[in-house]
Amino acid sequence: MAVEVDIDVEVLKCEIKKTYARVSQEPEEDFIFPTGRAWVLDLGYPPELVDRLPEAAAESFAGVANPFALGTLQRGEAVLDVGSGAGTDSLVAAQMVGAEGSVTGLDMTPEMLRKARAAAAEMEATNVAFVEGEAESLPFEDESFDVVISNGVIDLIPDKDAVFSEIQRVLRPGGRIQIADVTIQNPVSEEGRRKIDLWTG
Repeated sequence: MAVEVDIDVEVLKCEIKKTYARVSQEPEEDFIFPTGRAWVLDLGYPPELVDRLPEAAAESFAGVANPFALGTLQRGEAVLDVGSGAGTDSLVAAQMVGAEGSVTGLDMTPEMLRKARAAAAEMEATNVAFVEGEAESLPFEDESFDVVISNGVIDLIPDKDAVFSEIQRVLRPGGRIQIADVTIQNPVSEEGRRKIDLWTG
């Protein structure tokens, strides 16, 4: 059941972009959420894959958990990373699927996209591409991907029904979703849902 949120979604998106632009441009800053390579390792990512990540990708990692704990990706799979940020999860996925597979990272923050593209180039990862876009209207054909991953992004989006509808649309029959995200156990008050600071982390 969809929850109506009395919030200006465009203002929210603008604030989210500002926050994650800062994570991209000033990764050494203290945020209210953990970031960086040490956090990636704390979450249980395969160390041998993390070791190969350029610092540009790892230092601006801002995920909340490990989507690969739900299963290793298979060689040759086509993967979509929704909210790819600086490219950490996309570049880990690219190593898992190999040269015969492909990974597409989607993000709405230009600064993160620049950082992710630079990291992919440094890593010489030719099986990964980064695209600007939003999760509520994925710019891809139906049934384009075997797997959709996402890490700490869907919780930032008010219209979760649209996100999951789009994910279902772009997944191939038999495809799977591997999402790491934040959930809450108790309802958030009407006032709380209107506070942009609570949405942006």
